[in-house]
Amino acid sequence: MSSNPDESGVGVNAGEVLLDAHNVTMQFGGLRAVNDVSLRVHTGEIVGLIGPNGAGKTTFFNCLTGLYKPTAGSVEFLGEPLPPKPRLVVRAGMARTFQNIRLFHNMTAIENVMVGMYSRTQTNAIDAIFRLPRHRREELASTKRAKELLDFVGLTGSGDSLSRNLPYGDQRRLEIARALATDPKLLLLDEPTAGMNPQETRQAEELIFKIRDLGLAILVIEHDMRFIFNLCDRVACLVRGEVLVEGTGKVVQNDPRVIEAYIGAPATEPDWQQPGDRPGEGVADA
Repeated sequence: MSSNPDESGVGVNAGEVLLDAHNVTMQFGGLRAVNDVSLRVHTGEIVGLIGPNGAGKTTFFNCLTGLYKPTAGSVEFLGEPLPPKPRLVVRAGMARTFQNIRLFHNMTAIENVMVGMYSRTQTNAIDAIFRLPRHRREELASTKRAKELLDFVGLTGSGDSLSRNLPYGDQRRLEIARALATDPKLLLLDEPTAGMNPQETRQAEELIFKIRDLGLAILVIEHDMRFIFNLCDRVACLVRGEVLVEGTGKVVQNDPRVIEAYIGAPATEPDWQQPGDRPGEGVADA
């Protein structure tokens, strides 16, 4: 976590800028889903992106990761422009999960993780067809690394299970393991606790902290206010495609505009900060 943070949430000793999205706009016909959004993520940070349904959060993620080419604005990673092509974004060092789980359901857990590694391997079609030495070496290395990642996310012993047979929470963990297999510097998580019970949510929080401790930065979309304010160094609230406010969790959760965006009217005290509660407690889903 950054030391000596100011109200923006960025400490005076913040790490280098990994992601720099500048004035990103995404328009579909007459609908402007994202409007002039700027956001930076530094090394070692966990940054949250919140907002009501339809605020443009996932569209913004899609602009960052190359699924959409922004109508206007720019996205840079480590000071270099990111081309709007998902495979090049992954190779640059960004990986993501999705709001709706996207696993290969007829493949085992370990095979799903190994898929994520192919962006970093050198094997070509001829190597694979004739099982040449390079292919065999990389396959052994990929299998070993996949087992390590399954252990890391808490799926020890699940490698041979078909992904479709795993419990819902484990499928979420598997998707994170596959993203980590791409060897990213920045991990983007789109509603990682959606559909989870309180115990699974706590486990997801612990896993995200473990990932940050590896040296990765994390950008996370979430509707669970308790989860997001306990987790993040900095939070940005997106409303109608625009950044309403950005800062530390304390600043954002007490901003009257954020409260109004969620519950429709100003309030003297948000539901997630009742007397005796820690910041961020009280609202399970907003």
